[in-house]
Amino acid sequence: MSWDVLLLRLPDDVSSVQEMADDYTPPPLGRRQDVLAAVSQAAPEADLSDPTWGELLGSTWSMELNIGSKDPVDSIMLHIRGSGDDVLTTVFRLAEALSCKVLDCSEGDLITSRQPSGWHAFQQYRDRVLRPHH
Repeated sequence: MSWDVLLLRLPDDVSSVQEMADDYTPPPLGRRQDVLAAVSQAAPEADLSDPTWGELLGSTWSMELNIGSKDPVDSIMLHIRGSGDDVLTTVFRLAEALSCKVLDCSEGDLITSRQPSGWHAFQQYRDRVLRPHH
């Protein structure tokens, strides 16, 4: 079970996906080699030995980066497992390096470093669902 967030390009004035026109297509993040370079610069500890599926490990969390094989890269899906708010620092550092916004796929909302509530809600849900039943 992972908390999934999508890094994608949206206009600066957009604060919610509900504000987007149904036919809006976000511009790509960039050429594959530029995206991989930006990820490496923002998170030098990232394992990009498979350039379509990177991995990052924190002390209490892990993150898979689903970059895909398209060139240019449209977006990056992050699959986050574990706990600890320090993972958010990495999420927003990646988003900033790629000039992206962060979409919480479980809530359907854009999140910011000041409003990361989806991560806390996911951890509470996961802990409740995975608690052993007696």
